[in-house]
Amino acid sequence: MRIALLVVGKTTKKYIEEATAEYLGRLKYYNVDFELMVIPELKDTKNIPVVVQKQKEGEAILKKMQTGDNVILLDEKGKEFNSVDFSAFLSKEIDKSKRIVFVIGGPFGFSPDVYARANSKISLSKMTFSHQLIRAVFAEQLYRAFTIMKGESYHHE
Repeated sequence: MRIALLVVGKTTKKYIEEATAEYLGRLKYYNVDFELMVIPELKDTKNIPVVVQKQKEGEAILKKMQTGDNVILLDEKGKEFNSVDFSAFLSKEIDKSKRIVFVIGGPFGFSPDVYARANSKISLSKMTFSHQLIRAVFAEQLYRAFTIMKGESYHHE
């Protein structure tokens, strides 16, 4: 199975990078062909209107997509799951997908073109997190989902 996480901008906090790497590294145990794709942040954004920023980020995001990708946006307006339900959702998506690409946008979200390309949207919380911090949160939930699928003791009900 191939899973990618596509993000806008590098992580500037070492602790977020380490936590993300920890959980993504654990996916090797589950034979996940995992790829982290980073799109560079735009420069001089103070002088670029938000709508233009989202459009330019969107163009860069769409360039990374392949035909047949199952694109799932991490979006505040997406469907919310508890961890067990997310694991079931992921299991179904794996069964029907060649490659799943989860996308974390920049600080202002996604362009209309990215929304149009998406197969689905999920939300990890009603709360808003920084687009950097959500990487570590998502990585942990992805790992947790696989432990649930395998019936391991990591997740407690």
